[in-house]
Amino acid sequence: MGLLNKQMNHFIRMNKKEDQFRKIIVDNENKIQGICKYYSLNDSDQQDMYQEVLINIWKSIDSFRGDAQLSTWIYRVAVNTAMGFANKEIRRQKIFLDQKDKSLQHLIDVDENTSKEKEKLFQTLENQINQLSVIDKIIITLVLESVNHKEIASVIGITESNVRVKVHRIKNELKEALKSSNL
Repeated sequence: MGLLNKQMNHFIRMNKKEDQFRKIIVDNENKIQGICKYYSLNDSDQQDMYQEVLINIWKSIDSFRGDAQLSTWIYRVAVNTAMGFANKEIRRQKIFLDQKDKSLQHLIDVDENTSKEKEKLFQTLENQINQLSVIDKIIITLVLESVNHKEIASVIGITESNVRVKVHRIKNELKEALKSSNL
């Protein structure tokens, strides 16, 4: 009878974990895909990275203690997975931007530029982002994902006020680079 109870309890815990996992994925699919698209240009690599994030969420779901918001924890898992994907050297990890991404429009005044000018500006922006430090790259990708400063602070382990200062500095640095490229 004891073995049957253990097996039944294990089965119940497993079903609960699967239900929790499914809900997490449904609620956060776009966030995870958003992070993956910044760290890979290739659709196939993005899909592989996405699957790797799901595996890492599954593996660590039992260790989520609720100290942070679930969405913050998801971003942390996704960013860490993306940064370590395919054993790439973190400092050389490139960020890829999608010209259709609406979140970039606050950095580039797209309406006033021709198609060729827009392409040049996006290329300059992408190059500038890829010259940022690892932490600054993470911050700007989370900003582009519309993650609030409090969550960013929790994901990367710095204070919220430090995040605000860094975001302001990064945006100014990127805007200056874009102005310089337009001269």
